[in-house]
Amino acid sequence: MAAAEEAGESFWPMPLPQELRASLDSPIADIANIGDRFGGMLTAGLFLKEFVQEDQPWAHLDIAGPAFNTAAPHGYTPVGGTGVAVRTLIRLAEASSGR
Repeated sequence: MAAAEEAGESFWPMPLPQELRASLDSPIADIANIGDRFGGMLTAGLFLKEFVQEDQPWAHLDIAGPAFNTAAPHGYTPVGGTGVAVRTLIRLAEASSGR
């Protein structure tokens, strides 16, 4: 979150509501990779969480919506591919490297 703020991009911590976890249950596979129609980005985060060790920091960047802008340009956002989160990821890499 600090890297996003420093980069001037808007992010927020997604909740991972356990009541949505059941939508990933599958009668065939160990886990389904898509939930029902409710809480799409939240169930995607819950799916990813299944593969991360409890003590391992991780992030789910749900950027599908803001990755492409068909409307008028605004701020740093052009028409077309937006590059959303690139500045944040660069700042995160810099911070992780000690720069």
